Amino acid sequence: MGISRNSGGVGGVVGGVDMLSERARMMRDSLQKSQSITDNVVNILGSFDHRLSALETAMRPTQIRTHAIRTAHGNIDKALKAAEVILSQFDISRQAEIKILKGPHEDLESYLQAIDQLRDNIRFFSNNKSFKSSDGVLNHANSLLTKAILKLEEEFKQLLLSYSKPIEPDRLFECLPNSMRPPSSPGHQDSSGKSHLSNSNAEQDGAGNAVFTPPTLIPPRILPLLHDIAQQMVQAGHQQQFIKIYRDTRSPVLEESLRSLGVEKLSKDDVQKMQWEVLEAKIGNWIHFMRIAVKLLFAGERKVCDQVLEGFDSLNDQCFAEVTTASVAVLLSFGDAIAKSKRSPEKLFVLLDMYEIMRELHSEIESLFRGKACNEIKESAFGLTKQLAQTAQETFGDFEEAVEKDATKTAVSDGTVHPLTSYVINYVKFLFDYQSTLKQLFQEFENGGDSNSQLAAVTMRIMQALQTNLDGKSKQYKDSALTHLFLMNNIHYMVRSVRRSEAKDLLGDDWVQRHRRVVQQHANQYKRIAWAKILQSLSIQGLTSSGGSSSSGVDGQNSSGVSRSTIKERFKMFNAQFEELHQRQSQWAVPDTELRESLRLAVAEVLLPAYRSFIKRFGPLVESGKNAQKYVRYSAEDLDRMLGEFFEVAT
Repeated sequence: MGISRNSGGVGGVVGGVDMLSERARMMRDSLQKSQSITDNVVNILGSFDHRLSALETAMRPTQIRTHAIRTAHGNIDKALKAAEVILSQFDISRQAEIKILKGPHEDLESYLQAIDQLRDNIRFFSNNKSFKSSDGVLNHANSLLTKAILKLEEEFKQLLLSYSKPIEPDRLFECLPNSMRPPSSPGHQDSSGKSHLSNSNAEQDGAGNAVFTPPTLIPPRILPLLHDIAQQMVQAGHQQQFIKIYRDTRSPVLEESLRSLGVEKLSKDDVQKMQWEVLEAKIGNWIHFMRIAVKLLFAGERKVCDQVLEGFDSLNDQCFAEVTTASVAVLLSFGDAIAKSKRSPEKLFVLLDMYEIMRELHSEIESLFRGKACNEIKESAFGLTKQLAQTAQETFGDFEEAVEKDATKTAVSDGTVHPLTSYVINYVKFLFDYQSTLKQLFQEFENGGDSNSQLAAVTMRIMQALQTNLDGKSKQYKDSALTHLFLMNNIHYMVRSVRRSEAKDLLGDDWVQRHRRVVQQHANQYKRIAWAKILQSLSIQGLTSSGGSSSSGVDGQNSSGVSRSTIKERFKMFNAQFEELHQRQSQWAVPDTELRESLRLAVAEVLLPAYRSFIKRFGPLVESGKNAQKYVRYSAEDLDRMLGEFFEVAT
């Protein structure tokens, strides 16, 4: 069984090898056939390539002719399209010319469109110079454009002139807050506080400040048309012509608006010749006019310029400057004439008023007169502000010097407050109404200085100048007692006025207390000089004798050894002196009630006790004799009553 298994295995292997050999042969035959086919295909393809090359060579002339035909067709299409564009430009040009020849008056918008079309036409032919007739077309179009712009200039002039009218004062007053309106103007409040104008343009901002709404100078519907014309004129290079038309039309209208308001052109000589009352009224008007001019008229004019010349900032500024120059010059010339006129103390307050309005308008002037073209106007306005400040400051110095050197010979015979004192004190009080303005004024010339201390220094110098002058005036009195009464009255008046005003905070308590002591010193000096002699007559010095005593009934002496005749002389002397003092000092004055009572009391406190003591001690010696009333004329009560008559004049 084992042998048969081995025989079967060998037979199987031999059969498998034969099978593989057969398959290998068959594959070799197949490969040989495939190679033969491949070679045949290659031969066939090579034959096709040869034939195609020959065909391509044969068709090349035909392809060239076809490409040439196509190119020709393309060129013809382009030429036709170019001709169509050129013909359309001719048509547009013809339509624009028709509109331009009609002029701008009937249909301004169409006229402006025609100018734009003409400009497009010029640009087209400028970019297509290869067109045979382009030069001729351009010359015609440019000539037509020049004529169109000239007509447009005339239309601009007429349009601007038609809608440029002076603003009546009442229209301007309607734009003012009620408090700034003249009594007869529309909208002014009556005594009940009710406004006669229900719709006022003047409103208030959040801080409660008056807001001025400029009047409408040109109707809003006209402004876009003016803007479009301006744009065309600028594009045509006619800026100078535009400026001339704008200035020549708007400037006279603005000047006439100011004249209607009351603005006058006054020279320095005119100002110098005016009476002060007239000039003062004109200065008040000028302040009002400046506010209206800047906040309403100039602001309205700038608004027009901004809309008409939107997008042309430099030209805008130049036109605004040209329009406003003459009006600004008229307003500033009056201020300049005041600032440069002869200085005097009474002008200080109007100078401060003028300086105040210029400071108030500073930011608006800065905003309105912006740009290089407006620099000269702006600098003129700010220059006036500086000039007013300088003149005011110099007037301070003049006033201080004038107070110190005042040589008024008119003495006040009763020793009351001198007119110079009341004038200076009132002057100082008025100054404190301008505290904020004065602080700004000092800052114009002082760098980093404390404006409060500067104002205090000025006030102290004025007060010191007044005291110096009063010291001089006090020497005119022959009676030294009256000298001190005069100084007491005047310095007390100064102290009291300072204590009751804002000057106290500035000058300080130290100043007040120091000058109160000066007042007291003069009161004491008055009392000493005026009453020392009469008090001496009530003194017992010189009355007592060293020769013993005897009864008054025997030899006319009292227990102190004083003779009746001596006492009588003393009483006569006292009566005469008191009556003289009463007669004289009842003509003197202490106008302040509290000071007057205080002075009387001070005199009474030394006089009455001395008199009572003298009467008590020596009165019986006289009263026991004949004609006692001749010597003892007054009781202490009589003297007290008569002291109440002292200093009563001119209270």
